[in-house]
Amino acid sequence: MRTSRTIVRIRAELRKRRGGSLGLVPTMGGLHEGHLSLLRAARGECETVVMSLFVNPAQFDAETDLASYPQHEERDLALARDAGVDLVFAPSTDEMYPPGFQTWVEVTELGSTLEGKFRPGHFRGVATAVLKLFSIIRPDRAYFGQKDAQQVEVIRRMIRDLALAVELRVLPTVRDPDGLALSSRNALLSREERKRALALPRALVTRDPEAARAFLARSNGVSLDYVEVADFDPPVLAGAIRVGSTRLIDNVVLEGEHQ
Repeated sequence: MRTSRTIVRIRAELRKRRGGSLGLVPTMGGLHEGHLSLLRAARGECETVVMSLFVNPAQFDAETDLASYPQHEERDLALARDAGVDLVFAPSTDEMYPPGFQTWVEVTELGSTLEGKFRPGHFRGVATAVLKLFSIIRPDRAYFGQKDAQQVEVIRRMIRDLALAVELRVLPTVRDPDGLALSSRNALLSREERKRALALPRALVTRDPEAARAFLARSNGVSLDYVEVADFDPPVLAGAIRVGSTRLIDNVVLEGEHQ
């Protein structure tokens, strides 16, 4: 496995590998089994697997949130190596957003609902970083998790609207045995907070927004941001809660087979 920290270097590495199928798994580190499922899928379908490792400051709405995001690069690189990743692109913030950077990508309607209401500018940061990764890596396939359903929908719309030559592969949400969706932010929860966080998947499994809201309203130590049906592909019941200082999102698919 080779790790590149500059655009020039990763492009040089990729030139040696062009000709076969190339898969990209974008990550912000803090790897868990959800990320590893994406890496394994890419390894099974592509001749070359690239993982990006970049904590994107443009998608955080508060400096304290960015500062508290789990970062364990040495561990992440070891897990990537074990998963069969060929190349890691781990740029600095200045490499992705050099001085004078002023070009942004915004998926206007999708990016302003649900998460977009509570985190203004979040999806602008996501779309810009992902499009730049697509431009640098030029993958045939890009792998994302269903757990971030709105992010997936934003990226799908960006791919369609800008006629990008990349196939979007979306894999099912991976959960711990107790039902909590895997997330890098789970590491920020205390043992008691984690117990309270289980209210979110238990509410969403009702697949009824009113029942889910009522369940969360009765849950101690949980602050509800929203529970809404989202007409994504596939449709989902999506929710976001705050437990202590940690904000968690989750969703359940409402109909159809997830592809």
